[in-house]
Amino acid sequence: MSDPTRQIDQSATTGSGLPVSPSLGPTLKRAHVHKQLLLVDHRVILICVLSIALALIAGGVAQVLLWLIALITNLSFHHLFSFAFLPPVYRDLKHAPSWTVIFIPIIGGLIVGLMARFGSEGIRGHGIPEAMERVLLQESRIPPRLTFLKPLSAAIAIGTGGPFGAEGPIIATGGAMGSLIGQVLRTSAAERKTLLAAGAAAGMAATFGSPVSATLLAIELLLFEFRPRSFLPVALASAAAAGIRFAFHAPTPLFPMPPDIGQPTEIGLALYAVVGALVGFASVLVTHSVYAVEDGFGKLPIHWMWWPAIGAVAVGVIGYFAPRTLGVGYDNITDLISNNLPLGVMISLCLLKFLSWTLSLGSGTSGGTLAPLFTFGSALGAIIGMGLAHFFPDHIDVRVAALVGMAAMFAGASRALLTSVVFAFETTLQPNGLLPILGGCAVAYLISSAFMRDTIMTAKVVRHGVLVPVELAAEPLEGITVSEIYSRDPITLPGDWTVSKAREWLGSNGPQTHHQGYPVLDTDKRLLGMLTRRDLLNSTTSPTSTLAEVIHRAPLTIFPHRSLADATTVMVTQNVGRLAVVSPDDPRHLLGVITRSDVLSSYRRKLADMQVSESILRRGLKRRGKAGAAAVPPAPPPSPAIIPEPPKPQAMPESNPSTP
Repeated sequence: MSDPTRQIDQSATTGSGLPVSPSLGPTLKRAHVHKQLLLVDHRVILICVLSIALALIAGGVAQVLLWLIALITNLSFHHLFSFAFLPPVYRDLKHAPSWTVIFIPIIGGLIVGLMARFGSEGIRGHGIPEAMERVLLQESRIPPRLTFLKPLSAAIAIGTGGPFGAEGPIIATGGAMGSLIGQVLRTSAAERKTLLAAGAAAGMAATFGSPVSATLLAIELLLFEFRPRSFLPVALASAAAAGIRFAFHAPTPLFPMPPDIGQPTEIGLALYAVVGALVGFASVLVTHSVYAVEDGFGKLPIHWMWWPAIGAVAVGVIGYFAPRTLGVGYDNITDLISNNLPLGVMISLCLLKFLSWTLSLGSGTSGGTLAPLFTFGSALGAIIGMGLAHFFPDHIDVRVAALVGMAAMFAGASRALLTSVVFAFETTLQPNGLLPILGGCAVAYLISSAFMRDTIMTAKVVRHGVLVPVELAAEPLEGITVSEIYSRDPITLPGDWTVSKAREWLGSNGPQTHHQGYPVLDTDKRLLGMLTRRDLLNSTTSPTSTLAEVIHRAPLTIFPHRSLADATTVMVTQNVGRLAVVSPDDPRHLLGVITRSDVLSSYRRKLADMQVSESILRRGLKRRGKAGAAAVPPAPPPSPAIIPEPPKPQAMPESNPSTP
């Protein structure tokens, strides 16, 4: 990736990219003017090309994994060598489940436990939290062996009846492939993170045929940023992987809905928000339950290698009595959002699928979370919708309620709001459900945020002591320009002064002698460089040398229209505490100086502004709570301290250090 502090060496431009006189090119280079990067450079284009190639491979791997799951399912339950997608247990009265159904998941759990013990412990879990941890702690480095161990273990776990979705392992596999490419090639940590996210998004797009929501998932759960150099490769990878899916499957919705769904009414929108609220409470329960079960397994006096087999006991027993709880169960979601199932089956999927999935996932086996969340979320939404339809038959559609429940469960559990809304639309192509989905997911997100700090995706990472970003906010310093805060009347030193004279001046302890650094100007008032007190008082510096001779590096400069974030980047990367602010037309014409103290003062003012806004909000809530009561209005909260502007030193006579 390009160095953010690289200097201009090819063409003369201002920081905003505006061309100036070509003769200024060497001058800009000598002045060490910080060059403003383009939003997209040649490295971003390279990462985009690699992401597309990665997506083509990941899309093919996703199809192979789906076929492998189908093959293991057919061999385990039907004794058939077939790649057809059949349910683990036939769901009609002519094919009652055999008691052997109980033992098949246990065998799968034993195999997964052995693979985790002697292959890689990284195959445990549902993939996304593990990828997040690699991004945050290990510079997006994933061991290459996980590229094949993770999908193989997931295929065994799901193929033997595990109540998981195939998307989690496929997402993890795509991310591992992206990380592997980033490690083989010469890439930075940021580029590896982009490749990892691109591979993960490609896996999701290849599974569901939902490229937009796959891109949003990568942004909300893996990238933790929204920059062109990050999301463009991810978006291209998602589109390419979706194309691979459509090459193998018809370009139809994964979860088709009947076409006779009408526009929601005003009362209906409110009712769907109620559905989202209740599902939001359920998502909190789901998240806490998963980690409570995980904690319970952690207390067992046996090695964790045996835990997946123990969790699989519950999968087998529940699957014997409720066959629909076994396997991926994408067809369950389709039946639920089409209202094709009786109430008893809905309750079974809502409760028993949840119980089976929670016990199995908490045991540390390999499998995904999206499909199970969608399943019992849509089941719960349909059940609530049936209850509301009894009282408001003209305003609520059970099918839309199930769709809202499906999306709201994922929005509440993962807090990937945009991903949830767009996913529900992409996988159903039901436009009349979009507005209810948005309202229901927003309410579920609100309730989830109010009742739990961590999500089902981040809690595992946080437990390992990793701080996970929870908000994607713009950098506060990006919105402040250097021209707003820099000191316009800095104290300067003549370049023809001797070091001895400068030391004598510093020893006078005048009001201008307490700064840590000073610009040095030549006789024409043009910038030569910067000297610090340490430079001037260094015992190895000859007292007879002139200040111009003591300068040991070209001045680090910045233009006034650049942001404080750019100024901070230069200060940190160059390990300096001040920058010379120069004219874009003449980079040796000094306009002023910006220091670390200036930057911190501006950031402090930003925080003070936020505190003022919060105080107004709290005061408004207090007044609303006392509305209608005869009470003395509360006194306004004390105003935060005003952060003063940095003092501007006065100019000195010509014979002394001068101002430009």
